[in-house]
Amino acid sequence: MVGLSAGVMPVADAAPQQVVQLGGVPGDQLNGLTELVVQRILIADDVAASKYFSGKPVDDPVREQQILTSVRASAVQLGIDADETAAFFQAQIDASKVVQRGLLAYWAAHPDQAPTTGPDLTVIRQKLDALTTQLLTELVRTNNLRHSGLHCDVALIVADATAAARHHVDALHRAALRTASTATC
Repeated sequence: MVGLSAGVMPVADAAPQQVVQLGGVPGDQLNGLTELVVQRILIADDVAASKYFSGKPVDDPVREQQILTSVRASAVQLGIDADETAAFFQAQIDASKVVQRGLLAYWAAHPDQAPTTGPDLTVIRQKLDALTTQLLTELVRTNNLRHSGLHCDVALIVADATAAARHHVDALHRAALRTASTATC
């Protein structure tokens, strides 16, 4: 179906003017959400570098609980399901940990490839907080699509593949994107 405009596919045995409307290829409907997810995943590189220098552990249960409590409250205010929203953000946290653990293990095995400076985690968290607000907005915007079953699944596959290609993500970050996407639909 790639390359078909407006999601229209000719019927195989039909006259040339007959078409079947497929409802459009939905990937672009989740592109905004997926783009933000990828941005969050890429920021995990900075989080890993910061933790590499500070010696802080990857897991931060207090911070994670603060985020989940906050997004639950925001979800209620925004009129979307609080449990689903918390599950979505838990997946984002888990994806960040995939990147952090992967990079920290790589740097331990290849210290000559490790970063030479560690960014300030407070500054990084400000960026993450801003992304959280944007992600919540996209969750509201895509709420109906995210509850559409197979339609959402297809849209997510297309959006994830598009974002991964656009950002030239490596295997580690693709694994994180798969983790981050588990609670989208």
